[in-house]
Amino acid sequence: MSLAMQLPAAIVNKLRCWSFYFWGCYRGTLEYIAEDSSEVRLELPLSRRTRNYEGTIFGGSIYSAIDPFCMLMLMHRLGPDFIVWDKAAKIEFLKPGRETLHARFVIDDAELASIRAALDTQRSVDRSDVVELTDGKGTVCARVEKIIYIRRESTSTRS
Repeated sequence: MSLAMQLPAAIVNKLRCWSFYFWGCYRGTLEYIAEDSSEVRLELPLSRRTRNYEGTIFGGSIYSAIDPFCMLMLMHRLGPDFIVWDKAAKIEFLKPGRETLHARFVIDDAELASIRAALDTQRSVDRSDVVELTDGKGTVCARVEKIIYIRRESTSTRS
């Protein structure tokens, strides 16, 4: 029996989140990572590290907090037979972040099936994912659209 099967789910989740602590910008931001990488929840606190000149959350902190997750989740969910890259991003700042912001990423099985089906007839797929960062009242403070490039490994040219 693996150690993960012996530990309570909350502890296993904390260990998964702590694996991101090697990258300083993710310390204290990850709230939950599903075992199968189908869902990630994070919180971005207003702190000395994230505060801008105006006393609100710095736009760079907002973007860097969410930057890798769409790509990483797809990489883990699709597996090693796929090439997954960030292609583009767009961010809209809708309201100043004056308190902790929350974001939730979800990639369900239907989305994976749709990607695989599209790759049966196309060389590559660009997937758009929109993530909203909300305050404690549920007000959207920022909206980020990530464009992710996906193709099967077998269609790539190797060096």
